[in-house]
Amino acid sequence: MKKIGILFGQENTFPQAFVNRINEKNVKGIQAEFVTVDEVMQATPTEYAVIVDRISQDVPFYRAYLKNAAMCGTAVINNPFWWSADEKFFNNCLAEKIGVPVPKTVLLPSKEMPIDTNHNSFRNLKFPMDWEKIYNYLGGFPFYMKPYAGGGWKSVYKVNNPEELFAAYDETGHLVMMLQEEIVFDSYFRCYCIGGKEVRIMHYEPRNPHHLRYQANFDVPKSLLNKMEKYVLDLCKGLGYDFNTVEFAVRDGIPYAIDFCNPAPDADVNSVGQENFDWVVEASANYAIERAKAQKDGQDNLTWGTYIQNASNKKKTPARAKSTTKAKATTRKKAVTA
Repeated sequence: MKKIGILFGQENTFPQAFVNRINEKNVKGIQAEFVTVDEVMQATPTEYAVIVDRISQDVPFYRAYLKNAAMCGTAVINNPFWWSADEKFFNNCLAEKIGVPVPKTVLLPSKEMPIDTNHNSFRNLKFPMDWEKIYNYLGGFPFYMKPYAGGGWKSVYKVNNPEELFAAYDETGHLVMMLQEEIVFDSYFRCYCIGGKEVRIMHYEPRNPHHLRYQANFDVPKSLLNKMEKYVLDLCKGLGYDFNTVEFAVRDGIPYAIDFCNPAPDADVNSVGQENFDWVVEASANYAIERAKAQKDGQDNLTWGTYIQNASNKKKTPARAKSTTKAKATTRKKAVTA
């Protein structure tokens, strides 16, 4: 029997529906349940072929548990190693490299020095920064300031002038922040992506109260929807996320990817609505079953994005290749003279 487990925190509707849907399918040799984490011994496998992670971003203990599980053969959704390494500023860099439009963005050091550092720790950092250069690059106020590795609209500021910017910056403490151009959008979309292949484009209005944000209906051409779907797949395959959402702000017909580091996105029926909820439950259940069938004990069963795959598959460096060629030539010479 292969078990599919879901690890979750404060959410209520999605985990139970996910487990129920898998078990309703009655797939031979597969069952789903809530994960039980007992004593965690190093290099000891869990009882789960697949674990869907919905909470480790908030609980470091769970993240370490999942890495150990993955090392021992569990297919963890999403890859806990990549999730630990990823952040929003890198996301934007990757998007630019693969041709997905994103807002102009600048990385800012934390306003307060990290714990156990002092002024000597920052001898490589230019100070003061050239704020006029930053303003010009971003195209002028207003800007949005947000954590480079945060989520859920926490510590997000809209700043209309330098005074508001520095007042907000003073509140951010040890957070590393991004300063980003404002995209005044005509329409906005939030897109689920499951398994790097299933996409659900949802009309979304972030200016509405939270419970009304999915009650939007923008009139856009099919070509725009197709372009967004392609961008969603390109981004999620590049990053290697099995379960993610990508948000787009559309300005003058161009979809700008605003936020696509959402490996545990909202899936509560009370916020996303019944139709979107039913879709994500069905798609994630099918994908988890697919991963359980493919899982092999003791092997790496994680998803790795094309960014990491391409980096690991690079050819030998010129110096290494030259050294290898020289060694082969020497071997041939010895063989001829022997």
